[in-house]
Amino acid sequence: MRSLFDFVGGEAGKWRVLSAAAVRGAPLDPVGYVDVRPAGGDVPATGNAWCLKGQISNLRYATRAEVTALRSSQESLGRTQARRAALIPIRKTPAWWDLAQDERRAIFEDQSHHTEVGLRYLPAIARQLYHCRDLAQPFDFLTWFEFAPESADAFEELVATLRSTTEWQYVDREVDLRLERQG
Repeated sequence: MRSLFDFVGGEAGKWRVLSAAAVRGAPLDPVGYVDVRPAGGDVPATGNAWCLKGQISNLRYATRAEVTALRSSQESLGRTQARRAALIPIRKTPAWWDLAQDERRAIFEDQSHHTEVGLRYLPAIARQLYHCRDLAQPFDFLTWFEFAPESADAFEELVATLRSTTEWQYVDREVDLRLERQG
């Protein structure tokens, strides 16, 4: 399953930007809105500051049991009550990519417990990971989360927990955009 998407930051879109912060490294150009759409159409340059591309791909570090747990607990994106979202583009260091797959898995799960942490917040917080390292993009991953406003504190807890892990020592660029669905 490989589906390519555009995340377009500009003057119009489905999601209004509530806040944008560079957590590590350079920020993205400021925008008022973000639109998420399947790639393939033209993205007009006028009124848009940036377009990030990402693809839905296979889960890289998850075991069968973890995939099953995620799929059985995960709610779909686009739920009516999930009027809040976060787009968090992340780039990892060259040291991360120099590690072998099993070494990255050990940091991701055995040390940082990434999937276990995420499962604690399902189904309230829906998520989708978009890979972009192989697409000549400025980030390796685009992380997308959707949740109801009443789950905002839980989302803050989730993000703080993940940022405190060993895995996040390998992040050299991270931008955090908080969004609210329009209409």
